[in-house]
Amino acid sequence: MIAQALTAAVQRLASISDTPRLDAELLMAHALGVSRETLLLSRLDAPIPDTFEALLARRAAGEPVAYITGRRAFWSIELEVGPGVLVPRPDTETLIETALAHFGQEGPARILDLGTGSGALLLAALAQWPEATGIGVDRSEAALAVARANADRLGFAARASFRTGDWAEGLDEHFDLLLCNPPYVETGADLPRDVRDWEPHEALFAGPDGLDDYRRLAPMVAGLLRPGGLACFEIGADQGESAARLFAAQGLTVALHRDLGGRPRCLAVTIDRV
Repeated sequence: MIAQALTAAVQRLASISDTPRLDAELLMAHALGVSRETLLLSRLDAPIPDTFEALLARRAAGEPVAYITGRRAFWSIELEVGPGVLVPRPDTETLIETALAHFGQEGPARILDLGTGSGALLLAALAQWPEATGIGVDRSEAALAVARANADRLGFAARASFRTGDWAEGLDEHFDLLLCNPPYVETGADLPRDVRDWEPHEALFAGPDGLDDYRRLAPMVAGLLRPGGLACFEIGADQGESAARLFAAQGLTVALHRDLGGRPRCLAVTIDRV
């Protein structure tokens, strides 16, 4: 029965995952073609689906659950993900929470998502504010293909456009909200196996101190924001002061916001214009 199979799967995944029970349930739900909630409420006494063992073996080998199922929930939406894009994480939702506190329900009109990846931040913002439109920029054509597919599936194709770019180089527009989850991991840092071996390194690593991309981004902010605008940058848990200094050195006002675990996670950057 499924209940017993889940117990065994948790034991098998305990050494490679911080969330073995959740992983096992998501994989079982995927094998059944139902939601995790349906699995837990009504399928625990059902026979084990034939495909579950293969899915479990992939996770035991280190492959991220989101790559196995092809889906990941983020904010109020569900995204298609796969190799070539970062797996969206709950910590990144801190940027949307920070923007919501700044703009309220009225929201920004125009949004820029730099390093859009799967489109997670831009599409979550468009879901939050139905009147907004935005642009997602990424250097990776593979990532942009995923982002466009997500926009189409969510019904946002008319409100979201995507372009190949190196951060904001070549952009000649001002935005109400800038969202960015740049690479910020120190080169050579010890990462969990499923991140290190599967997720794209170009979206993870940013030089010896993890600050290389912030050094490029900080001088761009003033030329991208409208009056009253906000830029939200994800940071590593130990980069609150070091990353903030780079933006403050550009004459920008910087506030630090923490994720649900209490860790520094988002730099909220604003600029005063006369």
